[in-house]
Amino acid sequence: MKLLCMLQLPARSFKTPGTLFYSCRHSSTKTSNPLRILFCGSDEFSITSLRAIRNEHLRNPKTIASIDVVHRPGKRTGRGLKLIREVPIKKVAQELKLSTHEIDTFTGWKPPVHQNEPINLIVAVSFGLFVPPRILNGAKYGGLNVHPSLLPDLRGPAPIYHTLLQRRQKTGITLQTLHPKHFDQGMILAQTPYPGLNIPNSDMCTPGQLLDFLAPLGGQMLVETLRNRVFAPPLEDVGWYGKNISEADLKHAPKIQKEDSHIDWNTWTADEILLRSRVLGDLWDNITWRESISDKGIDHTSLPPKRTIFHGFEEWQNTDFGKLSKTDSSFCLATRENPPNFLRVTSCTVEGGKKGTGSREIIANLGKFAKSDVGTHLRCIEV
Repeated sequence: MKLLCMLQLPARSFKTPGTLFYSCRHSSTKTSNPLRILFCGSDEFSITSLRAIRNEHLRNPKTIASIDVVHRPGKRTGRGLKLIREVPIKKVAQELKLSTHEIDTFTGWKPPVHQNEPINLIVAVSFGLFVPPRILNGAKYGGLNVHPSLLPDLRGPAPIYHTLLQRRQKTGITLQTLHPKHFDQGMILAQTPYPGLNIPNSDMCTPGQLLDFLAPLGGQMLVETLRNRVFAPPLEDVGWYGKNISEADLKHAPKIQKEDSHIDWNTWTADEILLRSRVLGDLWDNITWRESISDKGIDHTSLPPKRTIFHGFEEWQNTDFGKLSKTDSSFCLATRENPPNFLRVTSCTVEGGKKGTGSREIIANLGKFAKSDVGTHLRCIEV
């Protein structure tokens, strides 16, 4: 990496199709009891599905008799862990006047019973907690899950992020049964048809935008599945994606970790950095600040590292350096390509400092040691 003295594009909204076409076979002869649903969810993706079946319940109470919502407890956050960040679905469920149950384990917990009628269908969407066989076996129709990928590809808790990180051009929705032992290995009852949906503006799409695109489709698929009693026996596997791709080409979608945002200046190209910045948000390293204060006479490797958090990048041509002035509060980084590409840091924070002030601090350090080579990754020039 080289450091040189030295917009984000506005977010675009996506419109979802008015009609969802999906691979699903059903029979008009299937019947079921009125559904008493235990809905397990957490985030905006699950909230959309909850609203969809709530609306269906209001339109057709003979199909859906009741809905109870299970969510996990809020997490402590902030300085001193004094604040509690509630799971988003909790507030929505309360607004919809649905009964809620806050649990962090199913051990010892029993599903509710209304008017002597037990829960007969479990629906889990972005829940993050395994629904055990005891709960599934107690529901006449077992369990359903809405997943934002074409299963069995991108099994795991973060399919939306990995869809974008892998530069996919297509994606879709899968509705599966809840497996009694494993996540995302149930029978596929409905799926976006071949060859999947084009991701709108895929080269610039963010996780929030992809979620906004897929969430209504997931809610619509869930409602159609309930209307047509696809969940009622006999069940039929209609999944197509796994039949059109080899097992070796299937990818996992593990939880996103902090280390996924740690810039490796030795291997990451400018394109990779811009991609991860768009998908993961803030990126970081622990060498930019340390090397910005280093001179040839200083062993910068002995200095304690400070994390630099980068809040945004934009591409920058080396022919544009003449446009920079000494008052410019941004700087550029040169990436590993030969010749290097340059990324302008639009904003950053140095660990321990006020958010967004890192660029000024680093530029001030560069002014102190102008025109100095300072290590393998970074070079200062006059500011």
